[in-house]
Amino acid sequence: MRLAEEAELDLVCVSPAAHPPVCKIIDYGKYRYEMIRRDKEARKKQKIVELKEVRLSPNIDSNDLATKMNAARKFLEKGNKVKVTLRFRGREISHMNQFRHILDDFAKELSDIAVVDKPSKVEGRSLIMFLGAKKNLSGGNQNAQSQNQQSSS
Repeated sequence: MRLAEEAELDLVCVSPAAHPPVCKIIDYGKYRYEMIRRDKEARKKQKIVELKEVRLSPNIDSNDLATKMNAARKFLEKGNKVKVTLRFRGREISHMNQFRHILDDFAKELSDIAVVDKPSKVEGRSLIMFLGAKKNLSGGNQNAQSQNQQSSS
């Protein structure tokens, strides 16, 4: 306490949970300013992951399925998660297991950039599956694009 008063600074307890508690003799205003700045920087670097949904029907054509896969691929490349919903209407629900392969094929086609976070399960009148982007997507994808551009030249 005496050393802090002589230096006209504050005695700040930096880590009270440690045994013994850690204290520093610093300017408290400057310390608070740096802590707030550090928190702002950390928040700025965070990536907010959104959940995007792709809805399918059991009698979807292959071209329409390819279009939906491309939309899901764009979402995954941006780092978002994708909820794939296969909605059943009327009597279609009685043949639910026959159409489960649509979701399996969807996941298989996107397996190069996506992993299945939650496998397909029944929720009400729908089959739902969640896909997430693979972790090493950013490095590998750019290399593949640059190789494709070089080979086409």
